[in-house]
Amino acid sequence: MSTIRVVWGTASGPTKMSSYDAALADANVHNYNLVSVSSVIPADTPVEAVDTAPDLGPAGNRLTVVEARATRPGPGHVSAGLGWAESDGAGLFYEAAGETDADEIEERVRAGLEAGRKLRDWEFSDEAVKTVTENAEPGTYVTAVVLAVYGDSEPIC
Repeated sequence: MSTIRVVWGTASGPTKMSSYDAALADANVHNYNLVSVSSVIPADTPVEAVDTAPDLGPAGNRLTVVEARATRPGPGHVSAGLGWAESDGAGLFYEAAGETDADEIEERVRAGLEAGRKLRDWEFSDEAVKTVTENAEPGTYVTAVVLAVYGDSEPIC
């Protein structure tokens, strides 16, 4: 059984992509090819908030993630949030991001989790949310990310 790790990062840079790459580096997932999936936690898979990812395999490998991401030019700020609700089997992730504060992002994440729980006949027990916010200076871009990383990386070819 693999663990899903929740990681996060924020950074600024001279371009959209450089700020995104730097935010991924802050979370230690910048050397992987990210493959996004929808928001279901596989049955009996633990979720652990770890801040920064450990070594997940060789550079260039595929890494399966659920991602909350916001990028914008300065001046201004961005926030990203990821929440999860676990049940006696499977669970849910819900992500939100934008040019707003962390409190609004958390409200949107919790509302999404509530809506997702109503769609399923599962007994949910635990719920958690992680949000990050970062400011952008004039002339720079800023990115905030929170990712659920599914296990270790896998070869892409």
